[in-house]
Amino acid sequence: MMKKKLIITQDLDSTYNDILKEIIPEWEIYIGKDPSIWLEHLKDAEIVAGWKKEIKEHCLEESSQLKWLQTWSAGVNNLPLSELESRNIQLTSANGVHAYPISETIFGLMLALTRKIHTYVKNQQSKKWHHANMNLEMHEKTVGIIGVGAIGKETAKIAKAFGMKVLGVRHSGIQEDYVDEMYKQEQLNEILPLCDYVVITLPLTKETYRLLGAEQLKLMKSSAFLINIGRGEIIDESALVQALTENEIAGAGLDVFIKEPLSEDSPLWELENVIITPHTSGSTEHYNKRVMDDIFIPNLKSYIDDQKTIINVVDFEKGY
Repeated sequence: MMKKKLIITQDLDSTYNDILKEIIPEWEIYIGKDPSIWLEHLKDAEIVAGWKKEIKEHCLEESSQLKWLQTWSAGVNNLPLSELESRNIQLTSANGVHAYPISETIFGLMLALTRKIHTYVKNQQSKKWHHANMNLEMHEKTVGIIGVGAIGKETAKIAKAFGMKVLGVRHSGIQEDYVDEMYKQEQLNEILPLCDYVVITLPLTKETYRLLGAEQLKLMKSSAFLINIGRGEIIDESALVQALTENEIAGAGLDVFIKEPLSEDSPLWELENVIITPHTSGSTEHYNKRVMDDIFIPNLKSYIDDQKTIINVVDFEKGY
C-alpha cells in the first residue's frame, strides 16, 4: 500500500522534519524549495504546503491525491480557486503571519511621509542641508484602515499609541478593539474625507478590485497620505498617479502594484511624494516559524484527527 505524502515547498529548519515525523510517522515527507525534491511526488501528495506553479499542472488532474493545500501567503487571488473548490480541496492561507512586519511597514511609511524622512535621505545623498518645509506630525490625527483583519487590527493597536482616531472598514461591519468607529465597505466614501491617513490592508477580490478610483481619491483630503500594502489592483493606478501629480492627495506609500516588478517607465518612480517598496512589507525573520507553528502544525494535527482544518480556512465564495 502506497504511503501518504506531504510536500512542503519551502526550506525549513531541520527540527521541523522531526516534529512532522512525530505527528505523521507513517507518511513520506518532502521539504525544500528545490523542485527536484518533490516534483515527481506532486501527483501523489495528499497535503501540499506552499503554492508553486507546478502544483496546478500536477495536483488538479483526475488522478491527483491532493486533499489539502496550505499557502505560504495571505492572499490567494493568484490561485485557481474555482478548480480547487470543484475538487473539494481544502485551502488554508498564511493570514495573520504578517500582522507584525506589515504593521511596522505601514507605520514606517506613515512616519517617513509625515516627517519627510525619504526627502532627507535623498538630500543626504547629495549632501544637501535643507529643511524641506517639514511641519507635520502624526499624533492625534485620524487614520482610516480599509480592511480590519489581522494586519488592520495590529495597525489600529499601534495607532492608539500615537493618540490617533481610528476608523475601520470591514465587510461585516463588526466592531473591533482599538477601532473607534467601524463602517461597512459600501460606506467607504463616507469616511475618506475624514481621514488624514488611508491604509489599505484588503485582499484582492471581485468586490475590492479598483475599490479606490478617481472618485474616491478626490474625496480624500489634499493633506492626506495613502498607504497600500494590500494588492495593487485595489487602486486605479492611473487615477492615483494623477491625484499625486496634481496634489489632490499629499503622498503615498506603496508596497504593491498592478504589475510587479513595477515597470521602469511608471511615473510613480519619479514622484517626490511617493515611497516605493518592492512588495516586501510582509518579510520577516520569523515568517516560516509562524506559518508552521501557528497555522500548519495545529491544522495538521486537526486534519489527522478528523480530516478537517480549522485555522485560516479560505472561503471560496469570498475569495479569502
